[in-house]
Amino acid sequence: MAKVLKRLHYPLAVILGCVRWYSAYRLSLRHLEEMMAERGFFFDHSTVHRWAIKLLPVLKKAFRHSKRKAGRSWRVDETYIKFRGEWKYLYRAVEEAGDTVDFLLRAHRDKAAARRFFEQAVERNGAPENVTIDKSGSNVAALEAMNGGRRKRIVVRQVKYLNNIVEQDHRAIKRRTRPMLGFKDFRCARILLSGIEPMHMIKKGQMKDGGRGQTPAQLFYSLAA
Repeated sequence: MAKVLKRLHYPLAVILGCVRWYSAYRLSLRHLEEMMAERGFFFDHSTVHRWAIKLLPVLKKAFRHSKRKAGRSWRVDETYIKFRGEWKYLYRAVEEAGDTVDFLLRAHRDKAAARRFFEQAVERNGAPENVTIDKSGSNVAALEAMNGGRRKRIVVRQVKYLNNIVEQDHRAIKRRTRPMLGFKDFRCARILLSGIEPMHMIKKGQMKDGGRGQTPAQLFYSLAA
């Protein structure tokens, strides 16, 4: 973290506050520029963007080490994220209790993208007992390919009403990305989502030990300690 913060000429509390607000709330970069000017800190809105791009990958890594272990019954679905006027695909999984398992932004919605997501989710969280998906043929193909090399198969279920929980959970992410008016750079989109998703998980209480009574803001700041 110290290396990342090198040559950032504002107090750490100001930097982290802006990055957290940008990740957590429906605020544009210009909103944050105005809000901080009212508090006596004057910088261009693009500065906040640079802070987010620098810090969020580090905070995401710290969050992964603090994230509570996922359950073994997953609901998986893709939602759409606009990128230069085109739709890209955010793969997301939540467990049956509603906690987020994992996420991955991909340019395409196909077997390769689905398999990459499932492999990442299994690597980070362990294999589930069952996965509920929609009627997507690419998701079925990806899971069947993974099961081909496994001793214990992952049970694949296609029951639409069971996926309501992940479809509803998409809304929190879409509400946050909507004020961004579409991402301009795929790499930046991935990085910013790597802040939005963990902040959403923190709010859902997904850090180990239940956060020990700390607020979501305190938990976010603890990742930089």
